[in-house]
Amino acid sequence: MSPMEPQDHYAETAFRADDIPRQATPPVKSTWEKLGSNLDVARLPWGNYIGINPTLYEYDNEWFEDYQYMKDDYYDYAMINEARWSKFVDEDISLLYRFLRFWFVVISHGFSFIGGGGYFVFALAVITSVVGVIAQFFSATPEYPPLILTFPLGVAAFCGAATILRRLYEKYSIRFYKSNKNWSDDIAFCRCTGMVKSFRGEFPFYEFDAFIEMRADMKGNQFHSLKVRHRYPQHSKDERNGLPLDFDFPADGSIAQLYAMWDMLGRYMDVSQPLPDIPRLEPFRHLDPTTKAFDEAGKRGRPATYWRDLYAKASEKELKQLREEHRQVVDAAPWGSRPDLMAQSVPGYGDSYTAEPEDVNAYGRFPNKSDRFVERGEAKDASPQNNPDNH
Repeated sequence: MSPMEPQDHYAETAFRADDIPRQATPPVKSTWEKLGSNLDVARLPWGNYIGINPTLYEYDNEWFEDYQYMKDDYYDYAMINEARWSKFVDEDISLLYRFLRFWFVVISHGFSFIGGGGYFVFALAVITSVVGVIAQFFSATPEYPPLILTFPLGVAAFCGAATILRRLYEKYSIRFYKSNKNWSDDIAFCRCTGMVKSFRGEFPFYEFDAFIEMRADMKGNQFHSLKVRHRYPQHSKDERNGLPLDFDFPADGSIAQLYAMWDMLGRYMDVSQPLPDIPRLEPFRHLDPTTKAFDEAGKRGRPATYWRDLYAKASEKELKQLREEHRQVVDAAPWGSRPDLMAQSVPGYGDSYTAEPEDVNAYGRFPNKSDRFVERGEAKDASPQNNPDNH
């Protein structure tokens, strides 16, 4: 990696969507990798930004609480800043603290009535008690020990305590941010250099691809997530288990939200684009040269403290309404069938495409006659759409 030029701020390796170099042909997948890839619903296109952020980041529930509590420390302990998007928490805490915190979270989140875990455990306790009582009718010497009758009450009390602990955790966990929110610079997507840092080395951002991955929980419920995976696993896979280097990026709601997440990450890494206009990045906009020039030219169209002022004045009801309106904007955006800039830089890259729905949310539901699938268009040039953060 070339050293950063002091007069330029960005390194020579910084990512620009209009300057993606020619790359090697991706390796042929092994049988094991092909079986695992069945969970990949779609590979998302590079470039051709729409400029819409996922609702989870556009209207973040937690950022203002973090900002208010940390004050000046926010610049040192934020997950995302103008230089890097961290993907790892580097904690300087004891093993005993880690052990106790792990079980605290397991109990408070797994057995609380928030989220439904507590109701499931309580239902099992009731069923167990009822079965125990019924079994006594078929016993020659029926007994009804207090445990059979009080077991559900004890479980309800335990789950109630877990619910209280979870409420306390959600309210006061930020007070420990210097130990449990110390985001690392060593595992991160780095805007200034265009590199992705990991435990397995540093790799250019353009060597990663984004996939919609389908998963299932223990109850059989299916959900989708965004996986950003290194294209050349021969250089980055984990030698212990053979798994490729990849990163998860959360985005709640529809599959269109995952497309918006990839769009936002691309714009974040692309130094020809201003930083995405989201609350968590607002305090850092003046520190990034491209974004500073964009804002000073009046192109942002918002005050410097737009997000801070909005969250300070708006009620939760108003924020909820804004979130719902923004979800509709994300779902209505033309995510499907856009040209892929990477097809010009990686031999054979476009050969594996299948038809993509115009409404990408069709990936998450049973096909119906109204869904229209079309082929992706061919990229005519490597210039991204200069369409940052539509409002």
